[in-house]
Amino acid sequence: MRVSSTTQAPPETGADTIAVGVFEGKAISHDVDGILQGLVDAGEAKGGLRKLAVAHAGGRRYVLVGLGARDDFDAERARVAAAAVAGRAKELGTRVLCWELPHHTEPTGFVEGTVLAAYEYRAYKSKGDDDGQIEELIVSAHDDVGAAVARAAAAADAANTARDLQNAPANELTPSALADRARALPGVEVDVWGREQIVDAGMGAMAAVAQGSEQEPQLITIRYEAPDVAGPVLGYVGKAVTFDSGGISIKSAQKMSEMKFDMSGGAAVLAATGAIAALGLPVRLVSVIGATENLLSGRSMKPGDILRARTGTTIEVLNTDAEGRLVLADCLAHAIDNGAERLLDLATLTGAIVTTFGNTYAGLFGSDDGWCDAVQEAGRRAGELSWRLPLHEEYDELIKSRYADIANAVEARKAGSITAAQFLRRFTGDVPWAHLDIAGTAYENGKPYTPKGGAGFGVRTLIELARGS
Repeated sequence: MRVSSTTQAPPETGADTIAVGVFEGKAISHDVDGILQGLVDAGEAKGGLRKLAVAHAGGRRYVLVGLGARDDFDAERARVAAAAVAGRAKELGTRVLCWELPHHTEPTGFVEGTVLAAYEYRAYKSKGDDDGQIEELIVSAHDDVGAAVARAAAAADAANTARDLQNAPANELTPSALADRARALPGVEVDVWGREQIVDAGMGAMAAVAQGSEQEPQLITIRYEAPDVAGPVLGYVGKAVTFDSGGISIKSAQKMSEMKFDMSGGAAVLAATGAIAALGLPVRLVSVIGATENLLSGRSMKPGDILRARTGTTIEVLNTDAEGRLVLADCLAHAIDNGAERLLDLATLTGAIVTTFGNTYAGLFGSDDGWCDAVQEAGRRAGELSWRLPLHEEYDELIKSRYADIANAVEARKAGSITAAQFLRRFTGDVPWAHLDIAGTAYENGKPYTPKGGAGFGVRTLIELARGS
């Protein structure tokens, strides 16, 4: 979708559909022949959030949408309202949509909500037509909002890129295919290690997960550094298990098809890194993505196996379906080896976080209060919520192993998300570290603008975090 801004009045833009927001108890700012205000006065157009009405005035089609109470309005409500407009506009066959930016509001939510809601994954649909697709979005405002519109469009486009990766089937999006997507990013340096290099580097945890699959694992390292920037090197780490069967500890067949989404953290890191480079943000960044499959074969790791991670820590495998933390253990160490001075990892790590938060919040854990606050605030600005949960030395008792330094699972099924984070903490050294468990928010999260399939969750948080660093 092409996105632009203008100071022209909406009817002058050539858009076939114009979106106008309605606040509760407020009049229409720019009426057209009394028609738009007439809809409000008649009660057909309402100020309640997402309430829609359609009218024709002055030779243009208008979609009026409720924005709720003015005092409660924020970027998230703008996203929700914009998603409602985008859905109705597609039904109406809109090609060019113009949003009339309400006075004293920012364009970010309106742009992101529209671009995200208009997304469809159609790669494998037999009909390749573009019926119902919005081709262009124009934001009309009294002042120049071009910079904010461009940033919002870039962030939403990056999230949609991550969604394309998430939604792709696992037979297409193999670890090698994901590495190829990283190599195609402009403005960055990319280094990819295969199975032999991973083993030679002593990354026994990631190598063990990968050994059950014929697909070559890929340890993807992406570097971006803006000129003349002296701040700390950010380390973004993403789990990219492109298909997770659970291994010997096999998952239930029900919804196993959704395990193609187990690479969502890696997709977010890849897409966000590309956007950060495209935007030229003033930051130094090293992104590490651990891409592999977790399958069953005669070579698969087994419960009871003992692995040695890159740091030298030994790990007893109690459950082969707790593979994500094994991949991340070596990826976190690799990020530190490559100079990361602030760490943030994203992973669809535990079902327990879905039980705790549903689809509303990601779980946030970390070793540094200031860094965790920065991550949480970046997510708040991006409309991607997280809630911090505790780490405590007593949880170390739950991941103690009889035969190795630590175990990769807790057989007592206590504090599942916390003990997974406590496990990861062992591989971060003294570097400030935060972990986002996005198992409940990464896909099928039910948001009005990302209701089905991959949601691209985390992309906008990573971009905002880079902007603020």
